Amino acid sequence: MKIRLRLTILFTFLAATILFLFAFIIYNSAKKDREKEFFIVLKKEAITKANLFLKGKVNAEVLHNIYSNNRETLNEVEVAIYNNHQQLVYHDALEIDFVKETDQLLKKIEKKGYLSFYQTKWQVVGLRYYYNNNIYVITAAALDEYGYNKLSNLLTSIIIIYFLSLLLIIIAAFFFTNKAINPIKKITNRAKEISAFNLDLRIEIESKGDELAELSTTINQMLDRLENSFDAQKNFVSNIAHELRTPLATIITELEYSLNKSRTNEEYQKIIRNALNDTKQIVRLSNSLLDLAKASYDPSEINFKLIRIDELLMEAISFVQNSNNRYKIELNYIQLPENGNEMIITGNEYLLKVAFVNLIENACKYSHNKTCYIKINFNDREIELDFINLGNKISREDLKSLFNPFFRGQNKSNIIGHGIGLYLTKKITDLHNAKIKAKSDNKTIFTIILSK
Repeated sequence: MKIRLRLTILFTFLAATILFLFAFIIYNSAKKDREKEFFIVLKKEAITKANLFLKGKVNAEVLHNIYSNNRETLNEVEVAIYNNHQQLVYHDALEIDFVKETDQLLKKIEKKGYLSFYQTKWQVVGLRYYYNNNIYVITAAALDEYGYNKLSNLLTSIIIIYFLSLLLIIIAAFFFTNKAINPIKKITNRAKEISAFNLDLRIEIESKGDELAELSTTINQMLDRLENSFDAQKNFVSNIAHELRTPLATIITELEYSLNKSRTNEEYQKIIRNALNDTKQIVRLSNSLLDLAKASYDPSEINFKLIRIDELLMEAISFVQNSNNRYKIELNYIQLPENGNEMIITGNEYLLKVAFVNLIENACKYSHNKTCYIKINFNDREIELDFINLGNKISREDLKSLFNPFFRGQNKSNIIGHGIGLYLTKKITDLHNAKIKAKSDNKTIFTIILSK
């Protein structure tokens, strides 16, 4: 079911329910008011007849004539008067005698003083009446045809107005629902036009400050991210192809060159050594890409556990030194931990080790003395690691792009690299909700701040 129809039905149902409750309350109030008012009329009529008959000494025949004449034009109240011996002393119409006063009923009225009840649709009241130190019981009964007719007319009017209002509500609901849904329909139609081939298209924002404007803005921001992601992906694939093609082409050239004619053992060894170096370069690139893929996983799919940072750092240092014995690493504590718990965080051991290795190798490669200086500092909330090298200063422009994929600064000279290491390190720190920053003046410092 479409939202337009669902909203129309929901709005109509709510309005119909409210109207029904409103109509029910009106009708029920009118019904109770009619009943209450007619019981009061009956009581007054009973007292009036008793006053006329007992106090006014009006002849019973006269009262009978009045009753008979009135019955021809309206529903006259039928009044009966009983003495304290439960004997009938006056009755408006014995031939009708709608209310059959039994001894039990008369005793009940005399005891309670006042009683009201229904007999079929007729309303009846009974009351105790005092005159000359004698107790009389009076009953009065009548059918409120006028009141019932008014109630019937009110009910008819309510039903007609209810269904007419319901029809108007359905029309209004459909109209306003359409008006509310049309902007969403425009957004939907526009979104259908956007594909991978025209990601530059955007949703037009017709209104400002409302939920639809927020929706359009959010979709446009999402499209901006998608466009940037597509562009980054294209550049990423292009850069990977370039990085792989260069060493592969070199290997092919060297192997073809070696096959052209016979070479000396020294020449063959040189060719093999060059091919081996190019192959290692490809392997390093492949490993970096695999690590990058792991760092791009959803955090919920990565295994996090408690890690002691200084121990993991020592493993990374050992790995770098075993890979290249020319590199030197110095590790210093700003303050010594009193216990091992002060150096523990929650993270992924493999990925953090990759990040540390990248920063250490990067510092050693670009340092004049092939040395990386590492400083560890901590407090109750964070652990801070500084990776320092005494190399050439990095320009401000290069500092802004250091963590972009395949970016290599102006100080790369003849140093072998692919521009993935720092980008990968940034991905890993983001995955751990950590911070990484770089600054360069007379020395270059990369700082990682890990939350405990």
